Amino acid sequence: MSKSLKQGRRMAKKILPKVDHSSPLQVYIPAGMASAKPPLGSQLGQRNINIANFCKEFNNKTAHIKEGVPLPCRIKARADGGYDLVIHHPPTSYFLKQAAGIERGKIMKGEIAGKITLKHLYEIACVKAQDPPMALLNVQQICQMLVGIARTCGIEIVRTLDPKEHEEFMKQREANVEQRREDLRLAKEAKLLRGSA
Repeated sequence: MSKSLKQGRRMAKKILPKVDHSSPLQVYIPAGMASAKPPLGSQLGQRNINIANFCKEFNNKTAHIKEGVPLPCRIKARADGGYDLVIHHPPTSYFLKQAAGIERGKIMKGEIAGKITLKHLYEIACVKAQDPPMALLNVQQICQMLVGIARTCGIEIVRTLDPKEHEEFMKQREANVEQRREDLRLAKEAKLLRGSA
């Protein structure tokens, strides 16, 4: 009885397709800069994906995008060694920082890092609405979400921007960032001096 049961299990294993329980790889890859170096190469290798072919395909697909723009990607490995690649638009924080003309968000709590208009916010929402994760949201809901992300980055949303006032604001912001970098550098040097004494 037990021999026939074991044979039945072996036959079932051969007939039934293998179920893949692995989750898709979610990773940010700079546009046109996919390479076999870690961390991407090792992540793809663990899923038995041909790294050279993937890098070539990704770089060809993102050739029309400015090099270095971070792109969220979803990679699902198939049992036959192939993969399904879905490339989304850049992250919301990237768009907000580009619209505000800044490289970095707020450094200290309560600081205003940059300013954007409602028009910028609406245009970003229209672009992000094309991403599959946002399929169930309307533009108004996406705009509300963007307002929260902008607040987190320290970006103020205004109705209109006066060019002269904005230029003064950006100069003041640059001076504040330089002062903060200098303070951090001095603190780091002081810590190194204490450690060596």
